[in-house]
Amino acid sequence: MSISILQMAIPSSPAYNHLHKLHSSKSSKLSSSCLRLRCSSQLNADQLPIQRRSGNYSPSRWDVDYIQSLQSDYKEERHARRTSELIMQVKKMLEKETDPTRQLELIDELQRLGLSEHFHNEFKEILNSGYLENKYYKNGEIITQEAGKKNLYSTALAFRLLRQHGFQVAQEVFECFKNEEGEFKASLRDDTRGLLQLYEASFMLTEGENTLDIAREFATKILQEKLVNDEIDDNNLITWIRHSLEIPIHWSVERVNTSVWIDAYKRRDDMNPIVLELAILDSNIVQQLYQEELKQDLQWWKNTSLAEKLPFARDRLVECYFWSVGVVQPRQHGITRMAVAKSIALLTVIDDVYDVYGTLEELEQFTDVIRRWDMSSMEQLPSYMQLCFLALNNFINDTAYDVLKEQGINIIPYLRKSWTDMVEGFLVEAEWYHRGYKPSLEEYLNNGWMSSGNGVALTHAFFGVTTSLTKEIIHTFYGYHEIVRLSSMILRLADDLATFADEAHRGEVAKSIQCYMDDNNASEEEAREHMKWLIEETLKKMNKERVATDHPFSQDFIECALGMGKMAQYMYHYGDGHGRQQSIIHQQMGVCLFHPFA
Repeated sequence: MSISILQMAIPSSPAYNHLHKLHSSKSSKLSSSCLRLRCSSQLNADQLPIQRRSGNYSPSRWDVDYIQSLQSDYKEERHARRTSELIMQVKKMLEKETDPTRQLELIDELQRLGLSEHFHNEFKEILNSGYLENKYYKNGEIITQEAGKKNLYSTALAFRLLRQHGFQVAQEVFECFKNEEGEFKASLRDDTRGLLQLYEASFMLTEGENTLDIAREFATKILQEKLVNDEIDDNNLITWIRHSLEIPIHWSVERVNTSVWIDAYKRRDDMNPIVLELAILDSNIVQQLYQEELKQDLQWWKNTSLAEKLPFARDRLVECYFWSVGVVQPRQHGITRMAVAKSIALLTVIDDVYDVYGTLEELEQFTDVIRRWDMSSMEQLPSYMQLCFLALNNFINDTAYDVLKEQGINIIPYLRKSWTDMVEGFLVEAEWYHRGYKPSLEEYLNNGWMSSGNGVALTHAFFGVTTSLTKEIIHTFYGYHEIVRLSSMILRLADDLATFADEAHRGEVAKSIQCYMDDNNASEEEAREHMKWLIEETLKKMNKERVATDHPFSQDFIECALGMGKMAQYMYHYGDGHGRQQSIIHQQMGVCLFHPFA
């Protein structure tokens, strides 16, 4: 086991001396000034001869000067006017279209191009009408012969879109495509577009829907064979198939993947220039909005001094903001998006304190201070922990102040509970490590969903997007509703799959893969397959919860919980896109945040 050693003294990092000073509110100036006054005089005083581990994380790869210098003319009124004109033209297009399959295709295209929020009412009207007129299987009624005659392509497309928008459509709509043995007909092999839609539809499954499990296996095998054997002439279809076999539409993030679909749409023979112009213009307008939000978050991040004073921790503010783009997608929730990014940045640093830097005694003291939220007891902490605690406390107070202004509710106790629950989960894992304890997989996951940090991020999303807070809604959330737990479990497992090798090399506490290996005397490959299976089973439960009606959550919050699960799979799909700044994710972040379409 190779572990790098750091001494207690924490030097300043000259890499951040060139950052631009931006204007901030009086309150943020006050909080950051207090933070510096109370902590900076002590940071270089601690020279304890303590050997510490290091995560060997590289500095941020992003040029902050470049980001702060970005200017975009897409905030100008002329672009907003043109966008409105194009939206009206597309609405007329949707109204005039009478072919049911083409209506569904338009909805699918507009969603993938990142335009769905402009057409919610139109989508609802089209889908509701099609749902009623086509008499899809519903509430125990038997599917009609008329629906059974539909081709695979249109049936699968309708199934996916209807389920996505909350309609109850049963898997029995696909029975007519099976033979007498209950298998999908071999003749379907010739319908490549239909197979692709069947594959995409299969990801809408819930627990016990075996037909959709069989459908995915059937479609995946044939599509992969067609790619290997070069049986497909349509390059756009090939691109779609390859992309979907990696990340299917249902579990991709709309705004994050917009550039992929715009590039593909440009090359289509049936490309509509009005739709393309709208997609490009809207994407560029949203991008400049993201840039302005990111600049504000970078200013806040600089004011905390965490990247400068705690060089052992991951400096990943840009990555954290990118996470928030996938979690809080509606453009009107910019304040919430920025708050979620800040929460992820803070929990990332605190996670590194627990995972690689703090001694067990320090971690126990730190956890106790957070449990009590007692400023006077902060003095017992080493200075780097004082900095963390003050930054966290200031952030919680600032967030609560904004909610109090808008909704008249003091949420400080609730925010504190989320952060306390998370660090207690961190402490459990730290104790396991320092005492050489190996948890079972069940024991690890019972703690791991909380230590994933997802609950903290969703807390800030919840209070930001919920427009009518009540005690009932808050108490439902803080019972850690199933949708919060499921979203957290997906993040935990996806993270473990991507970071297991690095964390095992550092000698951190056993994660899910190692726990499974120890429990079952299994190989790493077998353990990885089991974790992927667990993710699949969790996704099935998420599909059920997203349309459940026995909770008081807003649709915006449900989408945040889903978005976190989607972003987890996206950020860790090619490796550690968060800690190690995986190159593919890094490139895609640049396209999403910094490079406008021409």
